Amino acid sequence: MQPEQTSETDIESSGPGGNMRWTICALLFAATTLNYMDRMVIGLLKPSIQHSIGMSELGYAYVVDAFQAAYALGMLFMGRFIDRVGTRIGYMVVMAIWSLSAMGHALANTVLEFGIARFSLGLGESGNFPVAIKTISEWFPQKERSLATGIFNSGTNLGAILAPLAVPWVAEHYGWHSAFLITGIFSATWIVVWFSYFRKPSEHSRLTPSERAYITEGIVEAPTPATSWFKLFAFRQAWAFVIGKFLTDPIWWFYLFWLPSYFTTKFHLTLSTLGTPLIIVYTAATVGSIFGGWLPTPFRKAGMSVTRARKSAMLVCACAVVPIFLVAYLQNEWACVGLLSLATAAHQGWSANLFTTVSDMFPRSEVASVTGIGGTAGAAGGVVIASAAGFILQYLHTYAPLFFVAASVYLVAWVMITLLAPGLKKAEIEA
Repeated sequence: MQPEQTSETDIESSGPGGNMRWTICALLFAATTLNYMDRMVIGLLKPSIQHSIGMSELGYAYVVDAFQAAYALGMLFMGRFIDRVGTRIGYMVVMAIWSLSAMGHALANTVLEFGIARFSLGLGESGNFPVAIKTISEWFPQKERSLATGIFNSGTNLGAILAPLAVPWVAEHYGWHSAFLITGIFSATWIVVWFSYFRKPSEHSRLTPSERAYITEGIVEAPTPATSWFKLFAFRQAWAFVIGKFLTDPIWWFYLFWLPSYFTTKFHLTLSTLGTPLIIVYTAATVGSIFGGWLPTPFRKAGMSVTRARKSAMLVCACAVVPIFLVAYLQNEWACVGLLSLATAAHQGWSANLFTTVSDMFPRSEVASVTGIGGTAGAAGGVVIASAAGFILQYLHTYAPLFFVAASVYLVAWVMITLLAPGLKKAEIEA
């Protein structure tokens, strides 16, 4: 017997009848904020750590590479792990791993010890986006997923804003070792709330029947067994996402780990004065994430399909990044802050829509796995740019080649996605 179908028009006219899905989105936002606070600490403390233990630019690059390599490795199995154990247990496990690893940095005093701590952190943090994207696919209808993704993804920027506010103060008053401990209690609290509150829509007692119908839009997706990890590579849709992540994720890693050093080197900012430029840049990125997630809406209202509207929004974001190459040549600090703000905002808008293409193109049973594969590719690209940045800054002493790459790769990625998955068509995976 076929399940009863409800038209999208009927659902929209009656309204969703609740906002439980946005409460779930808020929990994802909080987790992602903690994720990026933990990730940001080492970049902010780079000058202090280098002075304290004698770490060179290449040594710092090796520490970043350890994180990226573990992140890439973790993505290979975290997506599949989450698809198997589910979002409720999966999120608790990955949050616990990365929080304990982040606090473990306080015990490090050599490049090797930092490398070990960063490797462990990368393994844990690799699970955040696969489980969050899978949760969005479970809790939101297709037309709201890019906005919901943009909202929780903006937690990356709030984390990057809160870290410059908290970390320098803690480091100056209690030492840089203590700065790695600041998020531990918040992570533990989040795990308790998630375990107590989160359920799938079909199992959640506080979800109204009308909102449950709105989330599924009246269509019950037939359950399918998990596809072999290797078989996913047979789909052009998977390659489109993988290439998009490989080309553009490294730019965000570069901003995250090298912007503090860039401002310190070029404009001679100290740990106490570094916060303002970074807060401005990442506040703009927060706006860009939410705006980018919303951006397909006016395109849909203009008559475009959901997928065409998504690709149009991605093209707008890709074009907005282009002026970033000028940052290497400008001598005015605030002009550079402005261009970096535009670039990070555009990246986050791009990222919100790129993540959503996975749930556009794949059934829910494969969303975390495909997201994990793409995350592996993005982290692998991060290893490349970290090594390149360390070499270029150690021997050439210029950021120009790095910002030129940042300006161009989004348009290249958009073209590749268009060629491989022109209509973001659903992958036909056999049961």
